[in-house]
Amino acid sequence: RGGDHSKLGMVDARNFCQAHDMSAEDTTLVEWLVQNHLVMSHVAQKEDTTDPAVIERFAETIGSERRLTALYLLTHADVRGTSPKVWNGWKSRLLEDLFTATRRLLRGASPSEALGLDDRKDDAQRLLRYHGLRPGVEDALWSRLDALYFMRHSAEEIAWHTRHLYHRPESIAPVVRARLSEGNAGLQVMVFSRDQRDLFKRVCGFFGKLGYTILDATLHTTRHGYALDSFVLQYPGERTHYREHIALIEHDLTACLADEAVDYRPGDTRLSRKVRHFPITPQVRLRPDESGKQYILTLKAADRPGLLYDVADALAHFEVEVHTAKIATLGERVEDAFLVTGKGLSSDAHVLRVERNLLERLQV
Repeated sequence: RGGDHSKLGMVDARNFCQAHDMSAEDTTLVEWLVQNHLVMSHVAQKEDTTDPAVIERFAETIGSERRLTALYLLTHADVRGTSPKVWNGWKSRLLEDLFTATRRLLRGASPSEALGLDDRKDDAQRLLRYHGLRPGVEDALWSRLDALYFMRHSAEEIAWHTRHLYHRPESIAPVVRARLSEGNAGLQVMVFSRDQRDLFKRVCGFFGKLGYTILDATLHTTRHGYALDSFVLQYPGERTHYREHIALIEHDLTACLADEAVDYRPGDTRLSRKVRHFPITPQVRLRPDESGKQYILTLKAADRPGLLYDVADALAHFEVEVHTAKIATLGERVEDAFLVTGKGLSSDAHVLRVERNLLERLQV
């Protein structure tokens, strides 16, 4: 019909509620939900929800626990109703984490309490005891991790990492572990290695070579200069037996990282027929976050093999460090968001050069 569909939808929603004699309170809620129906999905999938400022801003937008619960349920239904292929356990987890943290904040918790940092550590320790590890085995590893690591990972993930690393916090050889993600809908991969140049690019190239899609990446540098990175992967095919891929990834990615001369550049970058005939104009935006200490890179482009590798290669070229990456694949289109830092990003001219280089690489 032309115009903002959220605003047009508000009018339709109001007319519907009035036609069905709904109360003024319920009508106001339905109008608000229609106006803001994309907000929760956007924040969960494209912003750093481990940042207390992000949770505070989102809570201010929501205003009440009733609105939060209603929006959470609507977002769940909206994403699942879009297409069965769009919904997955990873998106469910993102929405649930945002809902839980925001509800705590609305109930009076401080921003740091809302993220449940202390509870997360306690839960992780209980899981370690459940697996038969004595109290204190985590100390050597955890002393090398800052608060940001614990904010960005669930208790279950922290315990999983710790079980594989507590006895080798200064391992000379890279450590790669993989497991099934929630609902067996993909794989979760942990990479622990002495930090090295272009690590993110090389890992993206490795997964791209195997045909995997990276849904989420959380990259962390420990206090003693090691990379502790986590990836959530899916394979673009029906009925993939992910369990069969675990040993392959653990062996081959370890070998790749052990030899810095190895660079897995994806070979087949052919476009789908639909993208060839209906090209998507790429969009790139790089801007400071609310704190001004980090930057948010968002991009929209046609999906193709090797795209994330090209993005990582461009960022490595400009010495831009990636901290988190959230990748949304919507049919033939991708909408990616990265939290990054870099020495030259305070310069508008440098930001423009980075954006221009990315646009050139994303052209199809």
